[in-house]
Amino acid sequence: MPTVDSDGVTIAYETRGPATPDPDAETVVLLEGLGYGRWMWRWQAAALDDRYEVVLLDNRGTGDSDAPDGPYAVAEMAADVEAVLADLDVEAAHVVGASMGGMIAQAYALDYDRTASLSLLCTSHGGEDAVPTPPETQERMFDVPDDADEREAIRYKMRPAMTDDFFDGRDDLVERIVDWRLASDAPPHARAAQAEAVAGFDRRADLANLDVPTLVLHGTADRVLPVENGRRLADRVAEASDASVAFEAFDGGSHLFFVERAGDVNDRLATFLNDV
Repeated sequence: MPTVDSDGVTIAYETRGPATPDPDAETVVLLEGLGYGRWMWRWQAAALDDRYEVVLLDNRGTGDSDAPDGPYAVAEMAADVEAVLADLDVEAAHVVGASMGGMIAQAYALDYDRTASLSLLCTSHGGEDAVPTPPETQERMFDVPDDADEREAIRYKMRPAMTDDFFDGRDDLVERIVDWRLASDAPPHARAAQAEAVAGFDRRADLANLDVPTLVLHGTADRVLPVENGRRLADRVAEASDASVAFEAFDGGSHLFFVERAGDVNDRLATFLNDV
């Protein structure tokens, strides 16, 4: 697997693309949420890689990338994205991020000049105006019962990110996701460092400088980052900058709505990217 050095931290990445290489194919980079590995985007990557060069990277602390001691900062993870795209000699990329990955995507679009468009899923601009994760969700995600084994702990932490119907009714897929997470999730110290980065993120005031087409998607039943975060993010971009912005709420969608309703999300992303 290719790697690149980002200020002393090794970042692992992979690329996927059309079966017949197309030198004119545009690039899409997909950025994961807190603690999650590249598996998170398997449905979107499969839907996009017949037309685009798709870049997936493991955030610092996750998967095959280095997991240095914290604290981390979202700005550092945006610099990791820049290191990967520079290594690939990509001039412009459509940047797609979910949850923490959406925060990284915002920072990347604001701080670097390779962003062709921005797609932000289930994320927030951060700061005092952001709607916090509900206390019961925080407790569920970070206070696992002492007697839980590794698989049980992952299932316990993951439940608020999904609808109850999906979690209870798709046990086969939930178990596969547990397998993928066991193989590539951030270890505890790196997950805590990523959580610190999320807690310290606040780019609301900088969104006036955003100048690329932006799509904001959010599930209305998100129990991790409530949907009002997506609305406030889209409203702030629309009010403060010259960027075109579209907001779409997925009725009943969970935090992982792009997994549960992958087909709908893939269609919306494909339409947006095609129209940019």
